[in-house]
Amino acid sequence: MNIYKNLIRPVLFRLPPETAHRMAICALRWGARPWGGVLRSVLTVKDEILKVTVGEGEDRLVFPNPVGLAAGFDKDAVALPALENFGFGFLEAGTLTPTGQPGNPPPRLFRFVKEEALVNRMGFNNAGADKVSERLARSPGKRIVSVPLGFNIGKMKETPLDRAAGDYVRCLEVLYDHADYFVVNVSSPNTPELRRLQEGASLAALLTAVREKADEWAGKRPARTRPRLLVKISPDENMEESVVESVLAARFDGIVATNTTRSRDGLTPPYPEEGGMSGRPLRHLSTDSLRRIHRFSKGRLLLIGSGGVFSAEDAYEKILAGASLVQIYTGWVYSGFTLVNRINRGLSDLLRRDGFSSVMQAVGRGV
Repeated sequence: MNIYKNLIRPVLFRLPPETAHRMAICALRWGARPWGGVLRSVLTVKDEILKVTVGEGEDRLVFPNPVGLAAGFDKDAVALPALENFGFGFLEAGTLTPTGQPGNPPPRLFRFVKEEALVNRMGFNNAGADKVSERLARSPGKRIVSVPLGFNIGKMKETPLDRAAGDYVRCLEVLYDHADYFVVNVSSPNTPELRRLQEGASLAALLTAVREKADEWAGKRPARTRPRLLVKISPDENMEESVVESVLAARFDGIVATNTTRSRDGLTPPYPEEGGMSGRPLRHLSTDSLRRIHRFSKGRLLLIGSGGVFSAEDAYEKILAGASLVQIYTGWVYSGFTLVNRINRGLSDLLRRDGFSSVMQAVGRGV
């Protein structure tokens, strides 16, 4: 019997989506800790074929498996130690802005159970990078998780586009000591005009500003690898080639493909007109974007595939399309706490079936 789908999910899904989400975060933060060791031993898949290593020598970053938690679930990095126990190979907090903001007014999160999709118009609601950094700094020298940790960063709603770089740079500064990677979010559909930052000169200027600050801070953390820099893009504008050019020119490390979509293809009306859709209907759109990015970048970038991952087959599809790593969020909401374990076990079988000895051997082989 599937405990989550038959017992836990029906209870949670009787509640408004955002209420259920807050309850889940609270339960993870306080209730999962006593059971952490048991959960981790049962749900974590330890298999060398799943290990992904980025970089070389002292600068390498090792992911024990390629399945990570996408930004949006633990915005304020309050439940990360508990989340690691579910077998994730890496975790991403945020989206965080320099200081806290409330986001858009509710209701702003909507379930489409039949389609296994969500529509959100949250608007970067978060406690602020400054507050998160202060809390994480209370345990100096101690990592809160053992897997790679990323922070998804964005601009304040009221910050004009021509001053947006300052918001991203400020987030990088205050979170630098805690991060293994940063994701520059220029693709949420829920902050007015944010996606304009994906455009040619705007994106180039923004990424250059972030790279310059990262280079300035690089010598401040000699005991750890430098944080990788990635940008998260939209699946809607077909701007992959120009984005790749800007990313390479700014010496960024990679791209997360993709954010949510404004499209409502695959949903049954009625549905909110505003907001981004995630879940199963996004899968092919995000994978097509990922495939184009891999082709344009010619394997020179670290790619994280996100959007519609509900199974090992979905994750493998993104790896074959060019992703070294994948992320889940909506799939976890619908499929439950054993999903990471099932994806990793299935990936091990699929890789061996096709004669690969590692995830990296399979990356882009389906393009």
